[in-house]
Amino acid sequence: MTCPALPEGFDLTDPDVYRNRVPLPEFAVLRRTAPVWWNAQPHGIAGFDDDGYWAVTRHADVKEVSTRPEVFSAHRNTSIIRFNPHIGREQIDAQRLIMLNMDPPEHTRVRQIVQRGFTPRAIRALEAALRRRAEAIVTRARGRGSGDFVTDVACELPLQAIAELIGVPQEDRARIFDWSNKMVAYDDPELAITQEVGSTAAMELISYAMNLAAARKECPARDIVSRLVAAEDEGNLAPDEFGFFVLLLAVAGNETTRNAISHGMHAFLTHPEQWELYKRERPATTAEEIVRWATPVVSFQRTATRDTELGGARIAEGQRVGIFYASANHDPEVFERPDAFDITRDPNPHLGFGGGGPHFCLGRSLAALEIDLIFHAIADTLPDIRLEGEPRRLRSAWLNGIKELRVRYA
Repeated sequence: MTCPALPEGFDLTDPDVYRNRVPLPEFAVLRRTAPVWWNAQPHGIAGFDDDGYWAVTRHADVKEVSTRPEVFSAHRNTSIIRFNPHIGREQIDAQRLIMLNMDPPEHTRVRQIVQRGFTPRAIRALEAALRRRAEAIVTRARGRGSGDFVTDVACELPLQAIAELIGVPQEDRARIFDWSNKMVAYDDPELAITQEVGSTAAMELISYAMNLAAARKECPARDIVSRLVAAEDEGNLAPDEFGFFVLLLAVAGNETTRNAISHGMHAFLTHPEQWELYKRERPATTAEEIVRWATPVVSFQRTATRDTELGGARIAEGQRVGIFYASANHDPEVFERPDAFDITRDPNPHLGFGGGGPHFCLGRSLAALEIDLIFHAIADTLPDIRLEGEPRRLRSAWLNGIKELRVRYA
């Protein structure tokens, strides 16, 4: 089925599209005319043995797919909607060990364990240290005069938050950042990261985390690692499970929050009235609007476990279903003036942390805290920050990423 208003062959997961923009006009067309649309692809281009997927673009339908794991599986083909076409099926199947790619009841078991590290008390315990780090990051940037906001500011606090959470020594933290970058950048030729380099980085990170887990089992400390792995017979994680959990944190926690901060800064600097409002009033609703506006994960996918219907479309068992959070977050049926960046937006039922259901973002509170802390620090220390160039975007099939954002700090 071809949507007559879209060009022949248009693909909502084409990484060349996202190198330039998020396809918001195309999403708007689909929401109006074909909200569950068959997006045909050349056979195998996404790494799967098929010819395309169903694109789900309305807020209500994205929520429905997200909350029905018995019909729409994350496990069958993983949640990643497009791999390198040369990836082997065994490499895809190996990723089923990551919580993101599990279905209940296995997902339920693992999530119940790891959520011990994300309780309100655990997040509050990090706040003072992260506030100090945010202030130091911004003060350091001011001393540079100008630079790349992504590397100077946005990347640092999410990395430090994850490292604080799991107890990574300061001297090892740059390695975590490097590994996470390599795991998600295989679509961008400028970064010269191949699928093989990304796979090697993933294995190195998993090995590092497993060694950390083994050390805590041998000698427990008062940290989250010890709580998650020190006593397997009491429902804790085995070292390999902990390794895959850290892998997920490195992407879901580090990359996404970093991109939310980068997009948030760009949004403020291209909407100066919102920056002036923020500096003056610091609305508590700011972080949620930044996440809606940025939607760092454009889309994930599910696979139908049986023949079903959604939004008037008949989906066959085994077909992939792309859930496009970026489209859902601009749905005018849900958001008034969805194309406006409004830090006072309330209510704000965005799906930037997922569409609900078992895969709703475990680290939502931590991400919101990081965004709040870094923008408070920027407003206090760099109130006159301004753009020096357009953002350079990551070439990716499913991440809304910024590689570089040149600014003058003072």
